[in-house]
Amino acid sequence: MRPLQAKINLSALKHNFGVVRGHAPQSRTIAVIKANGYGHGMLRVARALEAAEGYAVLNVGEAVALREAGFKQAILLLEGFFSADELPTLAEHRLASVIHCQEQIEMLEMAGLPVKINVFLKLNSGMNRLGFRPEAFGAALQRLQAARSVGQITLMTHFACADEVQGIAAQLACFDRLATGLDAPRSLANSAAILRFPQAHGDWVRPGIMLYGSSPFADTSAVSLDLKPVMTLTSAIIGLQDLPAGEAVGYGATFRAEQPTRAGIVACGYADGYPRHAPTGTPVLVNGQRSRILGRVSMDMLCVDLTGISGAGIGSPVVLWGEGLPVEEIAAAAGTISYELLCALAARVPVVEV
Repeated sequence: MRPLQAKINLSALKHNFGVVRGHAPQSRTIAVIKANGYGHGMLRVARALEAAEGYAVLNVGEAVALREAGFKQAILLLEGFFSADELPTLAEHRLASVIHCQEQIEMLEMAGLPVKINVFLKLNSGMNRLGFRPEAFGAALQRLQAARSVGQITLMTHFACADEVQGIAAQLACFDRLATGLDAPRSLANSAAILRFPQAHGDWVRPGIMLYGSSPFADTSAVSLDLKPVMTLTSAIIGLQDLPAGEAVGYGATFRAEQPTRAGIVACGYADGYPRHAPTGTPVLVNGQRSRILGRVSMDMLCVDLTGISGAGIGSPVVLWGEGLPVEEIAAAAGTISYELLCALAARVPVVEV
């Protein structure tokens, strides 16, 4: 059997949920488990986070799968429903929906549903992605309050720069200006805001990346935030090459040895979800010792430097990210973010719970 696998540490997942609780003890938690639980397995993550009061997913299919698996918590559709045909399913399975455009309100006004649907009315407070602009927010709220198919209304926004130097001040001020005096629950904080801006915690927090043990901040490590990696991507050395000085390795000959170099071939490539654009020098652990990638990542394999790695040979264990090697480091080397790497884990990679 090919040695590549992703190990999912459920104890670490529960620990990270405890960090959320510690930062926002007065708020209820909607655990964001879209994108197949950020690559960790949606149902697996939901089971481990049964203490959460709610889950957030992308679409109706994911939400129904949670209900059919027996989960009773609130379930929120982060992009809402996409057609009126989905509304009966929302009512049947008691699914909550983000409302971000006039067309969704019109569908609700026209629907004759047997039960009311809880909604999260989204304010576009500055991200300019989804949501009602401030001048349209009040009218949207009034229409939802009058709609017979609408139950509880929660006021919601999403921060664009909670992980950046500029922070959330302008967006929070916009939200507070419109929400002041309104008797409705509030949901604002993503992982970065949970950790840095307690004034934005509100009634519901929406942790995502921090649950999976990765820092939402480029300048702050997960370890310093007491977050533990949940996914560890491991493999092994399956081939060896001794490169004389001047010889290259891999497609495009992008790495050429300046001195005699012992290279190891690892069973992992971009078809498994490892970033093809990770350059020479991207860190890797071999036999628990820090080393580096050499040359271009292939579809099924990549090459690592074994020079000076004691005891390295065929079968030596390799950690590509996770325990002992933060996924943020790999992402930074590859010019991306940890979210992308975790979500990109390929279906062909075996997943085991530890």
